[in-house]
Amino acid sequence: MIFPAPVPEIPAADAGKAAAYYVDALGFKLDWGDNQGGIAGISRGNCRLFLTNRAFRQSYGNVGPIVVWLNLESKGEVDELFAEWKAARARLVSEPADMPWKLREFVAADLDGNLIRVFYDFRGGA
Repeated sequence: MIFPAPVPEIPAADAGKAAAYYVDALGFKLDWGDNQGGIAGISRGNCRLFLTNRAFRQSYGNVGPIVVWLNLESKGEVDELFAEWKAARARLVSEPADMPWKLREFVAADLDGNLIRVFYDFRGGA
């Protein structure tokens, strides 16, 4: 059995407003959904995320904020995405840096305080 890429469920106060931020500031595409239904599906390339409001999550009791790690293919991609998101006025928490644990990473936040930790693992090379 080969597992597919997981689809994180990201808590949002308003799924529609959260989706608009992910589209406008982070370059995602709204695939379906809205706040009225309580869930929105967004995607960018092979990355899929679900944004859910409090009513949708109530039966499970899951709350945020959460952290999602986004693994890119190179240091250059990390820097390129940072520049793209900075130009789009995304909420950036940190700038790209090579960490002692051999990841080049930066952190962005959404409207609800959820974090996206963008990284490249360079333990095997530059």
